[in-house]
Amino acid sequence: MTMVPGIPQELNVLIDEEKISKRVAELGREISEQYKGKSLHTVCVLDDGFMFAADLIRHLDVPVIASFVKPRFNETPTTTGSLLQIFFSPEIDVRGQDVLLIEGLITTGITAEFLIRNLFGRGAVSVKMVALLEKQVDRRVPLQPDFFGFMVEEGSLLGYGLGMPKSGLGRNLPYIAHVAGQTASATK
Repeated sequence: MTMVPGIPQELNVLIDEEKISKRVAELGREISEQYKGKSLHTVCVLDDGFMFAADLIRHLDVPVIASFVKPRFNETPTTTGSLLQIFFSPEIDVRGQDVLLIEGLITTGITAEFLIRNLFGRGAVSVKMVALLEKQVDRRVPLQPDFFGFMVEEGSLLGYGLGMPKSGLGRNLPYIAHVAGQTASATK
C-alpha cells in the first residue's frame, strides 16, 4: 500500500482495486440493459462520486449526457431544532429525460432523496440511483438505490473518490480503505 502524506498510515483495504473494477463493469452492463434503446442523462454527485462516475460511464453502452452537481448545505437554527436546506449547482436541464443519479456513498440518504425529488421537479421522465457504496446503518430516510456496488458497515472510508473529512485527502487511492482500528466490512 502506498503511503500518502496527510492521511493515516494505518489503513486497511476493505475493497481492492480489482473488486471495484469488476463490480463497476457489472453495474455498467446492468444499467445498459435497463436503458437499451434509450439515452441516459447521468448526474454525478460531487465530490465522492467523481471517480465512480468516470469509470461507470465508460462501461455504459447507451448514449450518455454527463452532468455534475455539488450539494451545498445550510443549517438554520429554529425554535424546534434546525432546518437543513440543500442547494446544488450548477442548474441542469433534465426535462423529458431518463436520469441516473450517481453517488459514491449513500449514508443518511437525505441528499439523494432531495436530489431525486428535485430532478423529478425539473421534468425528468424517470430518475434512478446508483451508488458504489451503501451504508444503511446511518440511513435517516426510506431510500434504496436502484443499483449498488457494495454494502458497507460503520467506519471512516476513503479512497476511490472518497476523501478524509475536512481535508479531502485520499481520494486518489485506487481502493476503498478504512482507518485501522475501526470496525468496517463490505459485501456485494
